[in-house]
Amino acid sequence: MADNLTPAQRRRCMAAVRTRGTSIELALAVALKSFGLRWVPHDDGLPGKPDFVFHRHRVAVFVDGDFWHGFRFPQWKEKVSSFWRRKIDSNRRRDRSVHRKLRRLGWIVLRVWGHEIKRNPQEVAERVFSVVVKSRRRKG
Repeated sequence: MADNLTPAQRRRCMAAVRTRGTSIELALAVALKSFGLRWVPHDDGLPGKPDFVFHRHRVAVFVDGDFWHGFRFPQWKEKVSSFWRRKIDSNRRRDRSVHRKLRRLGWIVLRVWGHEIKRNPQEVAERVFSVVVKSRRRKG
């Protein structure tokens, strides 16, 4: 399927897509605050600039949008144009690479999907809290 926008229109459209402070990130942030957790947002000193960074516990949390990061991508990849297939495949490869880099640096990496947060942000926050608490015990 050909793009129905000019390159300039597409550039403007893509530039408007937020990478920080998205509605799903904000929903998770509100839920995390209810657990009394403190984090650094988008730490550019770490590979992949995790959305929520718990330095003391060495836990990095990524909030992945379902489309951009390809939730169940193999099931629907044939329904999108070759441009989007390449883009989403590239995003997924980068996600795996960043995950490996952080693990090698001794970080616990948690990835949560946007639809999980939309459905129940409190449940996702509980999962994050549980990982942070376990990391505390591990460090003694």
